[in-house]
Amino acid sequence: MQDINAEKLGEILQVVDADCVIVDKVFASCQQRECFTQVEADLKDEKFKSIKFKPGIIVPNTLKVTDIVNRPNFRRVRFTLRIPYEIITGKGKKIEGVLPDIFKDIVMFIPDARDEFEFKIVVETRSEVLGQPIQAGDKLTFAVGVFIVIKVVGTVQLLIPTFGYCPPPEFCEEFQPDSICDNFEYLPFPDNFFPPQFDDLYPSNS
Repeated sequence: MQDINAEKLGEILQVVDADCVIVDKVFASCQQRECFTQVEADLKDEKFKSIKFKPGIIVPNTLKVTDIVNRPNFRRVRFTLRIPYEIITGKGKKIEGVLPDIFKDIVMFIPDARDEFEFKIVVETRSEVLGQPIQAGDKLTFAVGVFIVIKVVGTVQLLIPTFGYCPPPEFCEEFQPDSICDNFEYLPFPDNFFPPQFDDLYPSNS
């Protein structure tokens, strides 16, 4: 990373405005990972094609945030994480399921704040199939690795340098279905557009 030139930074800040914006500020975040070596699903007489994972969610009524004795500004955070998935069959049918529930019991930085200020626990997931899924009859067996990012988020007002509004965006690209005439428009004009002349067919022997 290049060093920041203080003089250049000062020049930039002199020519920009400063605006107050309301944003979701990340006060703390941490990462974890889980691995399921054997997840089973019923394909219901279908042939397996692919698996698509959906964002993980905190199961309603499972989130508990409690104080920790002798650790001010840190809290114990407990919740159940659930990750839905969708199996697509060879015929395009979708079979829905969920991975085994993931139970979390962690410590996170959540500073003391006024009663009205609300912190949110936000979870982001990335799930990947590990190895090759195996289908035996109607049963599909597969392994899954899950990357998890847990964040403490609070809505605050920040003063930031701005350069004004963003410029107008580019024009949208209209969808154009393929046409058999597209390539024809770029073909060179044929040399044999007119019928051949006598001299073309029977050149004189000179």
